[in-house]
Amino acid sequence: MSALTRKQQAILDFLLDNQAQFPRPPSLNELCQALGLKSRGSLHLTLSGLIDAGFVEAMGHKRRGVRLTEKAFALRESGQHRPHALPLVGSIAAGQPIEAIEHTEWINVPDQLRTEQACYVLKVKGDSMIEAGILDGDWVVIEQRSHAQNGEIVVALIDNQEATLKVIEQTADEVLLIPANSSMEAMRFHPSQVSIQGVLVGQMRSYR
Repeated sequence: MSALTRKQQAILDFLLDNQAQFPRPPSLNELCQALGLKSRGSLHLTLSGLIDAGFVEAMGHKRRGVRLTEKAFALRESGQHRPHALPLVGSIAAGQPIEAIEHTEWINVPDQLRTEQACYVLKVKGDSMIEAGILDGDWVVIEQRSHAQNGEIVVALIDNQEATLKVIEQTADEVLLIPANSSMEAMRFHPSQVSIQGVLVGQMRSYR
């Protein structure tokens, strides 16, 4: 990916993220319109670089359309087309537990909000962590690991079915999942009922 220019990578990201927008391989004119570009020649040069790199192939009469190759799809699945992206796994309850779902997209995360270990992103639903500054609609960055220190905010999987975001306190006989909301009570479980899926290391919020 280091061989791609900034423009080439931006076009590749757009094509990967907007396949449903084009029922057939898009033409240069259609791509210019979708991207808000005025120069068809500049786009042609950018696409030529992607064709040479093996991520796009020309299609249709007089090579007017382009489509992604298997190499591009494989790159998306690995997440390497966005070196600062992490998998957005789904939603996590900061209230009553809900199930986290399989990831369907990637989300850009600054290096400062992640660790060198494997990480993923969850979107918060609920208000049980508001006193920790974690609000409904925030995205939290989770370092994937199966252990945590008491007092850390974790993603806990309960009875292998439901995931929730809470402060954890552990003893040999009991696990407390504690909300950061004084109007809510801690949830108590036997250690066999709870498995740690990761620990909070970062947080993002949109004001739009």
